[in-house]
Amino acid sequence: MFQIIKPIKKLMKIHYFFLIFFLLAAGFQGSAQDITESTFGNGIINSVAKDSSFSIKFGARFQALYATDWRDSEFEGFESESSNILIRRARLKFGGFAYSPKLEYKIELGLSNRDIAGASEFTEGAPMYIFDAVLKWNFYENFVLWAGQAKLPGNRERVVSSGDLQLVDRSLLNSRFNIDRDLGIQLHHKTNLGGSVILKEIFALSQGEGRNVVTGNLGGHQYTGRLEVLPFGEFKDYREAALERYQTPKLSVGVTYDYNDDAVKTRSNMGEYMFTENGFHQTDISTFFADFMFKYKALSILGEFAHRDAENPIAREEDGMPTGAIVNTGNSINLQGGYLLDNNIEFVGRFTNVQEDIAGSRFPNQNQYTLGVSKYISNHKLKVQTDISFNDNPEPEMNHIMYRLQIDFHL
Repeated sequence: MFQIIKPIKKLMKIHYFFLIFFLLAAGFQGSAQDITESTFGNGIINSVAKDSSFSIKFGARFQALYATDWRDSEFEGFESESSNILIRRARLKFGGFAYSPKLEYKIELGLSNRDIAGASEFTEGAPMYIFDAVLKWNFYENFVLWAGQAKLPGNRERVVSSGDLQLVDRSLLNSRFNIDRDLGIQLHHKTNLGGSVILKEIFALSQGEGRNVVTGNLGGHQYTGRLEVLPFGEFKDYREAALERYQTPKLSVGVTYDYNDDAVKTRSNMGEYMFTENGFHQTDISTFFADFMFKYKALSILGEFAHRDAENPIAREEDGMPTGAIVNTGNSINLQGGYLLDNNIEFVGRFTNVQEDIAGSRFPNQNQYTLGVSKYISNHKLKVQTDISFNDNPEPEMNHIMYRLQIDFHL
């Protein structure tokens, strides 16, 4: 009986939370002084207090996905293996400033099963609702200090919002090597080097365990540095597709180095914990990224390189016996490009190569070839996307074809 009552109480608490939130949001909308009226894709609430002491922008989005794949059979050729319809992502987003326009905030919560999965003893069994909860303080000229949980300055494709992609989802490079989010502080700065040349620098000091971990630091800390050069001036270099149709070439080139001291997970601050009989296998993990984004008129091109290394990539017990856990080390290249027609239909191609260093690691070496089509009904705020990918593996029985169709909707 208690086993049934306990989850019901937990669900009621969640429902009460969202009920209270929407009541407060409705109350704010009725009492706040609107400066501008909201338009589609620009938030459900978009208001500034009468005395300009704070602002709030509240939005929601979701992605409905259909996916199916076929595996290569030795005797029958490609056979359908699975088919799935799901809400891939569902998010609530809050942003604005508080006290002063120089102090901004961002909160992003996940609602779909895929968003909140990952509850463990390290999250005290709680679903992983929180994606971002960060303050951004512009304390001096072009210096901005971030504090809280947010995306680390890793590979460009990861930092681009999942709602601003030109294909259904990110590449294999990202899924194997990204460093996603963590808790800590970040220092952002940008400067004009003369003419239209912009230099951006980011440094992050993080806990090194990933998002929503509440048990503290199990290994060392994580240190991340990034440099970006924009030789032709600033542009929307963290949004895929050439929807802006720039009439002059735009380019952003960036490099990131990330060092996770005594990491206890197989993918730096992500992946599986490397348990041993007496605790955790700890090893220093370094990750390097180099990437660029180019846009000109209807053309957009994105390129990325990733390299990860570890001091002791094979987890072992004190007696030297392997535990079975292996750090995901190796290299990857991702190249993709799209051409946008006048009717906002875009044709996209992508090639991704993954080469892993250690035999027996979880992910095989492979090439992935993807072709996609996107129809932007209202830029990235309302779009329909479809793509098909062929995964070419060294072992033919691991080859497979994947087809996806997705609707992306933002309020």
